[in-house]
Amino acid sequence: CLSSGSRLVVQIIAMKLISLLFTVGTFAASSAFAPLTTRTPGVATFRWTAPPVARSSVLVMGKPKDGSDSKKTGPKPRKVKDDVIELEGQVIESLPNAMFRVELQPTNSVVLATISGKIRKNYVRILVGDTVKVELSPYDLTRGRITFRNR
Repeated sequence: CLSSGSRLVVQIIAMKLISLLFTVGTFAASSAFAPLTTRTPGVATFRWTAPPVARSSVLVMGKPKDGSDSKKTGPKPRKVKDDVIELEGQVIESLPNAMFRVELQPTNSVVLATISGKIRKNYVRILVGDTVKVELSPYDLTRGRITFRNR
């Protein structure tokens, strides 16, 4: 909550910024900003009016206008995350709340791993001795997320 004096200062600053933008020529005369009249003399506020909607993307009977089929075929491509480290490991201990101790193969270090949402959603069972793929965060290398269970 701002006091009335603070609101007035914010309105004046906003007014000066918008008038500066209009004088520089960033906005054309047919801009989407329209001035409103207020009861306070000398203070004008601006509101956003939506631009007209383009009609080229109108759906006709559930299909796009350009005639292409809206149904996609094949599985979605998996997003590649740049900031995770993906390693293979073997589950050595099962803990409560879907947590596991996993021994990573290349380093033989043990991390605490939880199940990812997709594996949890599809009720994939992970047992002691299973080989799994684990994603590690570069910020905490002692915790991970199990993203895939090898058969």
